[in-house]
Amino acid sequence: MSKNLQLSAKEMRRLGYQAVDMIVDHISGIKNKPVSRIIDGELLRHKLTEPLPESGSDPEQLLAYLHDHLFNQITHVDHPHFFAYVPGPNNYVGVVADFLASGFNIFPTAWIVAAGAEQVELTTIDWFKAMVGFPDSAGGLFVSGGSMANLTALAVARQVKLDNDIDQAVVYFSDQTHFSVERALKVLGFQPHQLRWIETDDRLRISVGALKQQMEEDRMAGKKPFCVIANVGTTNTGAVDPLNELADVCREVDAWLHADGAYGAPVALTDKGRELLRGIERVDSLTMDPHKWLFQPYDVGSVLIRNRRHLRETFSMAPEYLQDIDLGNDQQINFGECGIELSRRFRALKVWLSLKAFGAESFRQAIDHGIMLAEQAEAFMRQTEDWEVVTPAQLGVLTIRYLPKGMATLDTINEFNKQLAEEVVRRGFAMVSTTTLKGKVVMRLCTIHPGTTTEELHQILARICGLAAELGASCTHLI
Repeated sequence: MSKNLQLSAKEMRRLGYQAVDMIVDHISGIKNKPVSRIIDGELLRHKLTEPLPESGSDPEQLLAYLHDHLFNQITHVDHPHFFAYVPGPNNYVGVVADFLASGFNIFPTAWIVAAGAEQVELTTIDWFKAMVGFPDSAGGLFVSGGSMANLTALAVARQVKLDNDIDQAVVYFSDQTHFSVERALKVLGFQPHQLRWIETDDRLRISVGALKQQMEEDRMAGKKPFCVIANVGTTNTGAVDPLNELADVCREVDAWLHADGAYGAPVALTDKGRELLRGIERVDSLTMDPHKWLFQPYDVGSVLIRNRRHLRETFSMAPEYLQDIDLGNDQQINFGECGIELSRRFRALKVWLSLKAFGAESFRQAIDHGIMLAEQAEAFMRQTEDWEVVTPAQLGVLTIRYLPKGMATLDTINEFNKQLAEEVVRRGFAMVSTTTLKGKVVMRLCTIHPGTTTEELHQILARICGLAAELGASCTHLI
């Protein structure tokens, strides 16, 4: 291998063609692969654990090695039969965009070094603003995912509402809120006694009445209600908190309203989604993950702030070695001054290129398809004996549990449903996950893959039902 870490033009093309062939074969043939496989950890360590290599190897042979020992040892979160957690159904145009962004080694942190890239990011953020009804004064940026987006938004809220004096501040969110919010607050210095988990109603949305009561108790105790975090599509059930009511509450007490829309916010692109997300345009900050409902390769998240000036006021620092990047023009944004990351990937390119290549209408149809699949799954399960729909289809998420007549106790029902989900995964024809809702262990299906057909979904549900009956017959001690 070359000592200057370079390949010849011929070698680069040959290696690139090999990589493209591997990716295209994977995408075009994914339905023929098991969704998941039982991984032999000991074998994996034997194949992939080694000391630092002193001499180089042929890159083409290394790609073949990875094909045999790494890429076949993963769960395919992009598989049309992957219904666990939140699937990651990417698109090939986004893959090509990532390849180009890396190949051109673009560094979108300052206008002076990446003006074109920064304008693409500004344009794409403008599309997101329009999607959710944010004002022209809003701004945002792309980050790695929902966790970093929540951290960014809450850091801005802390700066704007508290001037970083958090001693008496209190934060409110429901018992269905994603754990990344609690982790972000921990990073920002908030202590457990400053966090309030508010109960949810029968639809698993935050109880506005309970929120108001808790806020009043905190104010009477000399505390400052600082921030309310709303869910725009919870991970557990797809529930959307009452955004308009929460905006009214926050306005009354001068609190920041942050919406965690990492999962659900992109459905605002559709007519049905806008109806479900009424009030989203009133929040102070919003997170959105394009690697979920917008079908992008990992990783890409985004954060929107109602007043874009707050981003720079929170994060801008000017060491002497970066003094040249400030061009004194508000239209020439330096994204490295608008968030936590200084070194940044050009994540906006894949979102921009995908939306340009397919058009918003294609994404709109794909989102509607995912919502429809969950509704069809709900209808199927409601007609199936011994099954309970625990929460109805919401934003492409459905929760169910096997509940045969005579099964003894809640504990045995919970244990059986855990075992059933594990057996589905073990057999590899689909992947589902479990969660716990008010003491009930449920199987959770998230049906957002645009490549999943109604026929496939019904076949998989029928296999799950058959498997439940099979396991139930062999687990008579649970009945």
